[in-house]
Amino acid sequence: MSRVVVIIPVKPPAVGKSRLDLAAPRRIALATAFARDTLEAALRAETVEQVLVVTDDFRFAALAQESGCAVIPDGVTGDLNASLVQAAHEAARRWPGLRIAALCADVPALQAEDLDTALTEANDHRSSFVRDAHGTGTSLYVAAEVELFAPRFGVGSAAAHRDGGASELGGDLLTLRQDVDDAGDLGRALALGVGAHTAQALVEG
Repeated sequence: MSRVVVIIPVKPPAVGKSRLDLAAPRRIALATAFARDTLEAALRAETVEQVLVVTDDFRFAALAQESGCAVIPDGVTGDLNASLVQAAHEAARRWPGLRIAALCADVPALQAEDLDTALTEANDHRSSFVRDAHGTGTSLYVAAEVELFAPRFGVGSAAAHRDGGASELGGDLLTLRQDVDDAGDLGRALALGVGAHTAQALVEG
């Protein structure tokens, strides 16, 4: 089984998830919870050797380290893809020989089994991606080695990854595809079953 380092970029929760249209304290709590549930699901995946969190938020960095993740600061502020490429090179330096994946931090219903399924299928491709539930975005991007790692996250990223030569990974992968940007997304994630941190944040909110 090919092992993987998963890079998870995490915006400072204070500026994340603005489309949820909630009061700042609850929005921050939920953004934090989404990311914690995402990285903890990644840590549970059998195919994942390491999780590398990229964030400039010192509070979240401490939480990620407590969970067992490695953490580095955002290397290129305002340019997610450039920051991911920089993180990929750092991952290749620390853990040579591992495949490299970038996973969005807002999939709070993520089950390790769905991530394992996608990462196992990705073994058959030089680079690959998982389309998000909306159909236009990307929740996971994988490359066999750092020289092939060319993420194209942003508006229309699914088409951008496909046009860049990445293979689309199939299967239901419902918990991996369901990212959360707005209230409707959150409702669909709840129907799938969110992680403990998101569930707790909703109760406390």
